[in-house]
Amino acid sequence: MIFWIAGVAGLAIAYLLGSTPTGYLAGKLLRGIDIRQHGSRSTGATNVLRTLGKWPALAVLLVDVLKGVAAILFARWFYPWLYTLPSVTPPAALDPQTCVSWAVCLAGLAVLLGHGRSIWLNFTGGKSAATGLGVLLAMSWPVGLGAAAAFGAVVAVSRIVSLGSMLAALTAIVLVCGLEQPLPYRLLVIAGGIYVIVRHRANIQRLLAGTEARLGH
Repeated sequence: MIFWIAGVAGLAIAYLLGSTPTGYLAGKLLRGIDIRQHGSRSTGATNVLRTLGKWPALAVLLVDVLKGVAAILFARWFYPWLYTLPSVTPPAALDPQTCVSWAVCLAGLAVLLGHGRSIWLNFTGGKSAATGLGVLLAMSWPVGLGAAAAFGAVVAVSRIVSLGSMLAALTAIVLVCGLEQPLPYRLLVIAGGIYVIVRHRANIQRLLAGTEARLGH
């Protein structure tokens, strides 16, 4: 029982890491505004760029990526550590390697959920693309770099960040299925990629209508 309670607590920590409202705090600290009332009403780096400027956006982007990295690194440390505690008795059928793989999967989903549905912002937040990139880089750097490259290429050509984010999510799904990765990692990337795309549903409507904003406009 202690093992499962500790496991849930670990996922709660991953969620809280993700729920740190970086863009919201930037708006409050720099201009005393609620960024959710400006621009696209998102707390992500793109809306920070349009509302607060380049350097705040870069800082928010970096922190949001690091939130994803931190959640995965924490899961990889915390769950093996549980196996070393004499007071904790893991299920006999659950070997440490399998446990860590699934823990990474669930922690990745928890940090994405925290970013998009922050408890500190009445369960609103960003679209989880930057945090998702951090998860990918910490979980499997080839998949993360491939997704980042797809994002960069699409944004360089189209100047549309939302399009780049969605195509990066699709690229990550293709790469994780094509490369040798544990099943939990594949499920994480598929579920996380779908989540990121669903979070962009308003952007999809604007893309289809030809009204989606471009960088520099």
